[in-house]
Amino acid sequence: MPLFEFSRYDPKYAFQSLETEQLFDQLSDHLLEHGEYLLRYLQRLPEEDRALVEQLVRAGYLDEDERGRLMVTMKGMRRIAQKALQELFAVRRRDAPGRHETPWRGSGEVQPEETRPYQFGDPLSLVAPHETLKNALRREAEEFRRRGPHRNLHLAEEDFVVHETLHTSRCATVLLLDMSGSMGRYGKFLQAKRVSLALRELIRQRYPEDHLEILGFYTFTTPLSERALLLAMPKEVSIFDSRVFLRFSLDHPPRRVPEHFTNLHAGLRVARERLRRIGCENRQIICITDGEPTAHLEGRDVILQYPPAEKTARLTIEEAVRCQREGIHVSTVALVDDPFYFGLTRFVQQMAAACRGIAVYSSADNLATGVLESFHAGRRTRRTWGR
Repeated sequence: MPLFEFSRYDPKYAFQSLETEQLFDQLSDHLLEHGEYLLRYLQRLPEEDRALVEQLVRAGYLDEDERGRLMVTMKGMRRIAQKALQELFAVRRRDAPGRHETPWRGSGEVQPEETRPYQFGDPLSLVAPHETLKNALRREAEEFRRRGPHRNLHLAEEDFVVHETLHTSRCATVLLLDMSGSMGRYGKFLQAKRVSLALRELIRQRYPEDHLEILGFYTFTTPLSERALLLAMPKEVSIFDSRVFLRFSLDHPPRRVPEHFTNLHAGLRVARERLRRIGCENRQIICITDGEPTAHLEGRDVILQYPPAEKTARLTIEEAVRCQREGIHVSTVALVDDPFYFGLTRFVQQMAAACRGIAVYSSADNLATGVLESFHAGRRTRRTWGR
């Protein structure tokens, strides 16, 4: 369990002059880094030192569940997510709700700067009066040169123009978050949690009609609710052998299973199956990972293998291709902390080329940009492999 310096949580010292919101903001930074460990630490504070906890409970940021355990309320969750959104994505105000731009025209948002000739069936509310009158005056000027002046201005059918409309659509997204043991190094998982919370808040504010689901993948794959994501931590490394090959059945797993492996194969499969159930044409998977896959599925068996094996990579890429064949766009954001680690970049390039997806490479500090680029497809220039 991490050790915390008590004075940092004593309102007599560090938090004495802070407002409750600022106090919770500082505490949330440690909560993102240490997860449930911090809540347990606060839970065990002696009564005479619980002024901080009581202050946050009164403000509605913390509360106790039915078992008496300290928990973050929905108000606290929203504040953490909004803070992450403001810091990482620099979104300061609401935009048009729930609208993703598409290449198709018609039946959507009006584009005032774009017009086209009127067609039978266009609603009159879309008529552009200035452009229509200009066309009529231009035509009357031609008539004046040919026939001389006349008193009335007549509108002809060919004079009418209407504003163009842009078809908009909703999108279903599954965010795959690597929870393997290596994500605990260099603050990668901490930044990935912040970005995931910020992306959820971005969709909640700007695209409320969208669907977002976050899945954590390691040896297994598990869905992460907003509260579970806040408290999630990377899996601790439990095997330190230079070579590992383990096989076990999902139906009869052993008592102790090493969970720190990277089973992207299972993550993609679960994400594909969940997106298949959603009645949405636009579907995508965004994967955040820092290493090559070291686990895969064979029927109901899980294979754990280290160093990374060619078969594991091949099966993972084949699963990404299945996603592409079902109309699911796959983007992979690779956290490259070692410039000489070519295995990850090579694997991500091969997977992106095979499934016609996108490969983005970034450090932990620039992760927000990579995820935002992957989410807003077509809004920024990226290198697309296999096209």
